[in-house]
Amino acid sequence: MLLAVFLSVSVHAEELTTQPVAWSSASEAMQKGEDLENNRKWSDAIQLYEEALKAFSSDKSLKYGLRRARIHHSLDRRYADLSFQSMLMEAGSTSLLNMYEDVYRNIHREYLETVSLTRYTAHGTESLYMALRNPVFLQKNLPAADQLQPQIAKVRQTLIESYWNRPVSGLSDARNVIASVCELCREQLNLSRNAVILEYVFGGCNTLDEYSILLTPDRYRELHGTIQGEMVGLGIEMKAEAGRGMHLLNVLLGSPAEEGGLRPDDFITEINGTDCLNLSTDDAAKLLRGTAGSRVRLTWQTPDQEKRAGEFVRRRVDIRSITRHAILDQQRGIGYIRMEGFQEDTVQELDTALRALEAEGMQALVLDLRGNPGGLLDTAAAVAERFIDSGVVVTTRGRNANQNQVYRVNGAYTRPYPLALIVDEDSASASEIIAGAVRDHNRGVIVGRPTYGKWSVQTIVRMPGEREMALRLTTAKFYSPDDRNYSGVGLQPDVLVPESAQNRTTFFRTRTSDEINADPDVAEAISALQRRLTSN
Repeated sequence: MLLAVFLSVSVHAEELTTQPVAWSSASEAMQKGEDLENNRKWSDAIQLYEEALKAFSSDKSLKYGLRRARIHHSLDRRYADLSFQSMLMEAGSTSLLNMYEDVYRNIHREYLETVSLTRYTAHGTESLYMALRNPVFLQKNLPAADQLQPQIAKVRQTLIESYWNRPVSGLSDARNVIASVCELCREQLNLSRNAVILEYVFGGCNTLDEYSILLTPDRYRELHGTIQGEMVGLGIEMKAEAGRGMHLLNVLLGSPAEEGGLRPDDFITEINGTDCLNLSTDDAAKLLRGTAGSRVRLTWQTPDQEKRAGEFVRRRVDIRSITRHAILDQQRGIGYIRMEGFQEDTVQELDTALRALEAEGMQALVLDLRGNPGGLLDTAAAVAERFIDSGVVVTTRGRNANQNQVYRVNGAYTRPYPLALIVDEDSASASEIIAGAVRDHNRGVIVGRPTYGKWSVQTIVRMPGEREMALRLTTAKFYSPDDRNYSGVGLQPDVLVPESAQNRTTFFRTRTSDEINADPDVAEAISALQRRLTSN
């Protein structure tokens, strides 16, 4: 099992496009949210509900709207997943029921909170109830749904009247409940057993927190590749923007995409001749996936509205944690390192960058963790040891004794020079471990904006069988050296810098040192270090 501390929620952060709005009332926000749901803009609806709940935290309609949008978003993603369709929809129903039991056993054993079988099964019932109104689910499983609306309504009503929160005494009883629902759906709708069972398998996980999920084979491989720092593909991060195509948020160093001329802020408009101006992120990703050595032809538009096209060969891409290091102030020896993840090779990459900067005369360091979603817990502790000479850097506490750990450092690799840490609202988990340790050990100045506020640990639990699936479960919370947990609120910087359009961190690898210095966050960090060096 792997212990990970990273931001990986059910909704892709890169898909969210709705800007925060000051709502005059909860009902106004609810109406806007329902409009987004009616247009199947689940990601935007989720963000809207989350923002509205900050102002109207007790509103039950907004809470249910958020829950509903998350379930529909998960359904859409699941049915866009090729491994879900090919490996799970085509599996035997008995093996899927066995999977249902295996998933629950792991949740019961590992999850941070106790989850009853009644609660887990009830959320499966709710997921099926929602699925019977989901266009993607219906298109796949009930192509004649338009002619079956009375029967669908009857099944949904029966789910509420006979199965909603129905007590379940054990796994055999749960199987009987699911079998009964399967028979109901077969008689009324001719809906396949697999479609029903899979809603109980995956939908049951809706009872968990937003960071816990059952990973399909493809999602598990993606996660494993991220942790190991490698992937097969083009090496891009993108989001869909209706009418414009796939907005490139990042292009990985040394990737086929970078070598072929793609850059952040470009928009992919066609994939192998297929117009993708209005595709979802997941649908476009399906077109972009392929085996190593296969080719894909893209058409894209640059920020200057120049239209370009090219052919790319998919291959293995190493995902680097350190994407830029440089001396920004030659006179005072102020170095800069941009870190984008906490992977297996991160510490080695960091040590290499530190040695290179030290060889150039570095006397102080700006460590940029903006947009860094986290990664491996052990890696976070090892990174902290590069800057903190002794003591506790993080503590974890969970329901099980094996989740209660204290991570200490002994100074074997510590650098003593002044440190400025840059964080923002997308610095999460492992990034927050570093920020918390720097704050509590009074090791440096923290610049930027409040961090994300995800102070929990996920364990990756491999599922039995040959399908290469896994559960990502929240199993513990973590605490700073002074025993603080900033879950839901984030850690406040010492120097608050308003967000600016100039904060384009993905561009830093191609910018000059002067251009990086002009970034408001970096400028504040350098000023803080200059004051420290001058006072010394």
